Amino acid sequence: MLMNLELSNRKQRRLAMEGKGLMLSLLFLLGVLATTSYCGNVTYDHRALVVDGKRRLLISGSIHYPRSTPDMWPDLIQKAKDGGLDVIETYVFWNLHEPTRGQYDFEGRKDLVKFVKTVAQAGLYVHLRIGPYACAEWNYGGFPLWLHFIPGIELRTDNEPFKAEMQRFMAKIVNIMQQEKLYASQGGPIILSQVENEYGNVASAYGSRGKSYVKWSAGMALSLDTGVPWVMCQQSDAPDPIINTCNGFYCDQFTPNSNNKPKIWTEDWSGWFLSFGGAVPFRPVEDLAFAVARFYQRGGTFQNYYMYHGGTNFGRTSGGPFITTSYDYDAPIDEYGLIRQPKWGHLRDLHKVIKLIEDTLLATDPTITSLGTNLEAAVYRTGSACAAFLANVGTQSDASVTFNGNSYNLPAWSVSILPDCKNVVFNTAKINSAATIPSLTRQSLKDNGDSLGSDWSWINEPVGISKDDAFSRVGLVEQINTTADKSDYLWYSLSIGIKGDEPFLDQTVLHVESLGHAFHVFINGKLVGSGIGNSANSNVKADIPVTLVRGKNTIDLLSLTVGLQNYGPFYDKVGAGITGPVKLNGKNGGSFDLSSQKWTYQIGLKGEELDLRSGISSRWISKSTLPKKQPLIWYKTTFDAPAGSNPVALDFLGLGKGEAWVNGQSIGRYWPAFIAFSNGCNEKCDYRGPYGSGKCRKNCGKPSQQLYHVPRSWLKPSGNTLVLFEEMGGDPTQISFATRQIQSLCAQVSETHPLPVDMWNSDSTAASNSGPVLSLKCPFPKQVISSITFASFGTPIGSCGGFSHGQCRNNMALSIVRKACVGSNSCSIEVSINKFGDPCQGVTKSLAVEASCT
Repeated sequence: MLMNLELSNRKQRRLAMEGKGLMLSLLFLLGVLATTSYCGNVTYDHRALVVDGKRRLLISGSIHYPRSTPDMWPDLIQKAKDGGLDVIETYVFWNLHEPTRGQYDFEGRKDLVKFVKTVAQAGLYVHLRIGPYACAEWNYGGFPLWLHFIPGIELRTDNEPFKAEMQRFMAKIVNIMQQEKLYASQGGPIILSQVENEYGNVASAYGSRGKSYVKWSAGMALSLDTGVPWVMCQQSDAPDPIINTCNGFYCDQFTPNSNNKPKIWTEDWSGWFLSFGGAVPFRPVEDLAFAVARFYQRGGTFQNYYMYHGGTNFGRTSGGPFITTSYDYDAPIDEYGLIRQPKWGHLRDLHKVIKLIEDTLLATDPTITSLGTNLEAAVYRTGSACAAFLANVGTQSDASVTFNGNSYNLPAWSVSILPDCKNVVFNTAKINSAATIPSLTRQSLKDNGDSLGSDWSWINEPVGISKDDAFSRVGLVEQINTTADKSDYLWYSLSIGIKGDEPFLDQTVLHVESLGHAFHVFINGKLVGSGIGNSANSNVKADIPVTLVRGKNTIDLLSLTVGLQNYGPFYDKVGAGITGPVKLNGKNGGSFDLSSQKWTYQIGLKGEELDLRSGISSRWISKSTLPKKQPLIWYKTTFDAPAGSNPVALDFLGLGKGEAWVNGQSIGRYWPAFIAFSNGCNEKCDYRGPYGSGKCRKNCGKPSQQLYHVPRSWLKPSGNTLVLFEEMGGDPTQISFATRQIQSLCAQVSETHPLPVDMWNSDSTAASNSGPVLSLKCPFPKQVISSITFASFGTPIGSCGGFSHGQCRNNMALSIVRKACVGSNSCSIEVSINKFGDPCQGVTKSLAVEASCT
């Protein structure tokens, strides 16, 4: 992997001036790449996808249409384009579109055609990953649960019932795309499609039938005649002409299974997903940029960020189990649709450099040589053009190397890019992009000026059996086979008679075992305890002290799922629910096994049957004391939307667990009572060295998820309805709004930073500068920089939100920056002693700025 190369201060400036003419000549190239014209022919060779006869180096990002809303799509896609992306990748979620066999839904967030056309309107391409298995931390991996009940079916193997259903759905999606003329072969934006997904990770479990299934899947996909190439990710035996591709944190060492196929990275994990009970994972941008640069350095030509915008698992779409409602993924665009800095900006700068040398990279294969231990150079040379990558894959020490007769410094775990084989214009470890500090403004929910708590109404969810469709069975039933995932909830109810002399009555404990994911125990209508699994082990065992009375006693067990399994071999066979044993145990060894008794079952809740989620019912109670911190309560209130246009979330601190609906739309499962583990977090994680999902985590000892996104399009100015089903017990009056905005905008650039990419853009204000440039830009077009809260040229210390002056400083820096920036949406300032003077000769200086936008 590549590391940064940096010349001495004087020598780098001299080389910069020599190379400036060459770089300015690339203006035309940037202008050409700014537009996308759809074509009639997409093929590939060993170097790249070939679009209308021309090799293309493509940068892609995942945005899943149902994890945001249609009103958000244009802005998300435009931000992706502004970030340097060429392609938007999305899965197609089978269970979303065909919840009942033969009944399709493509409305609202499910409008796949509208999403693809929105991407096309922005001038970007589409990679359509039909699958139809998605994984994606999505409920049941994207498969509809009704598949499970087709006689003789076995999922993801050489099984005729499954193959018939898979082919039918894939043909349905392809036909829709073809009818709308959305494939590149028809002049549309779709240049690539995927069949299956990461099957190579589990194929061995399916044996020879897995191998034949791969061949069948490939042939079936090709028979659909899309006119564009197909890929299989993580599938080393993908048959020709299917392209096998790589998924992972690093794919620079990946090699396709044929010399005729290009090197494609379908999932470059920009962060990681969050589970209830876990801390929040994040991935430093220096490491992500390093991985991307290494991929292109070593011959890669198509790379996709998974995710570029993660979004939200609305409703009951999250899988896992225990995947949170938030699917933020530490992506360059956050869950709410705001740019995450410096990740978005640093990657944008990298993309610009890669695009500067696209033709050179695609014209030939790299020549890779060692410059020493952990040091590597890759050179692309064609005719008079030359581009180079220099890498330091060591994790500890910076290194000095000699390349083409010049000396360069390479920070540990970094890559430097030289578009002309002389000048370093980008180093993955040196950030020349703004950083931001997001902030949340909280306010109580209001209704006509009164506090939210004054107009709450509620309904008790009955404990145990309350629906007419209840049924009885001898023994304990598995939950998924019973509910078909129509609800998270299944009641197990049993009545037993107690004489008073039973041996298990001495300090009685109810022992319950469940396949997952959680359950609550009620004795004679009262909650006496719960059992909760976790993402590492969803199986649950609990011993709960109970008190039984003489005569009839009712034992009600409420079993619940928290998203169905979405990954692994035979994951569809993983069950849920209370399968036992269930026993009454006494202190002195007496025991009574209840497992084989005749239990009564109820699928779902009475409130679900009454559709309390809509808020429309005459049963709501509002004229007595509001019950708080009690289980199984439905709550309802009305509220006015927060003023402005900033993204909105609900802060559910004070509640336990449940689901919430705004104007009838589910914002997902909430569970602020599930606290993350207390140890293992590191707010400032060292980016050097291989990244893994457990390496960098924050938020230890706090709720895994406290804030829940409410899309603006779901809100009216006033008269909105909020409905909660509180399962465990909480205080709804503590709920508050949180509007998300950017509190501070920061940047820090050294005078020895690699030359700014923007200096070669036609719209750059710094085109005449010979040194690095610090740039600031407010996140929204109508905002301006209203104040400069800190500026220092010299040796400032600290980071965004905590800058302070060092021993060396220029006292005029603040006034210079204010003059250049205040009142403008964006500004650029040369970082040099020409601009600020030299407050301390012989010392490397930097400019640090913190600003506010309004």
